Amino acid sequence: MELWFSEFHTPDVQHSIRVNRHLYSHKSDYQQIDIFDTPEFGRVLALDGNVMLTERDEFIYDEMITHVPMSVHPGVKDILVIGAGDGGVVKELARYEQVERIDLVEMDPQVLEACRAYLPENASRLDDRRVHIYYDNALRFIRRKSDEYDLIIVDSTDPFGPSEGYFTREFYGICYNALRADGIMVNQQGSPFYKHDSDAMQRSHKRIVNTFPISRVYQAHIPTYAAGYWLFGFASKKYHPVDDLDPQKWSSLNLQTKYYTTKLHIGAFYLPAFLENMLKEVE
Repeated sequence: MELWFSEFHTPDVQHSIRVNRHLYSHKSDYQQIDIFDTPEFGRVLALDGNVMLTERDEFIYDEMITHVPMSVHPGVKDILVIGAGDGGVVKELARYEQVERIDLVEMDPQVLEACRAYLPENASRLDDRRVHIYYDNALRFIRRKSDEYDLIIVDSTDPFGPSEGYFTREFYGICYNALRADGIMVNQQGSPFYKHDSDAMQRSHKRIVNTFPISRVYQAHIPTYAAGYWLFGFASKKYHPVDDLDPQKWSSLNLQTKYYTTKLHIGAFYLPAFLENMLKEVE
């Protein structure tokens, strides 16, 4: 008998992946955690029935949410990462020698434990000496911070359920206060394709635009996410994501990537007409 994992992107659209083995299943205090072994995408992490990452395409998400801000800000030393308990974002950030501190705030310790055991490549830099892990509610954690971080990366799940508070105007205001005078915040903005997702994206973008003087949206193509099309938000107190990009400086670091390039960086901010119109509606 074949085993398939299916995720509903809408009530009328279902994405299915054939499964070799169901490696891990646990109901934590916050969510249902599952890890599957699949022939096409390798190991797959799902939270509450939604794909968070696969070994096959996780590099796209992790590289685009980290290298875009890191290639724009000239002196990132202190970083706050919210969510990202799988360790993929931390793994990319830890490649930068200039970084002195990475504070990782994850509300569910079971996610880290599962990923350490079943996704060790993703979690490989969680024990880096610069990484400090806090099991806490991010809203409560950030309220205690002021003028402390150069970069905040919000790698939360979708704006429903446990992560809903990470898409409010209050949350973005707290992030603004926690950033230094030239700080950058990057967050995942979901997919603009299906109406339920696009409405949430517009709400989030409107709140960020009302909080930060510079706010742009950029895109990536991730096969296992809704419609294969994903957005990120870039918000900054000072730096423009394209005008302040320094391709030569980033290239001099000799970081080997599988998706991100500085040319792609620029192109990612050129959006299709339907998306530009959706953003203009709320700006």
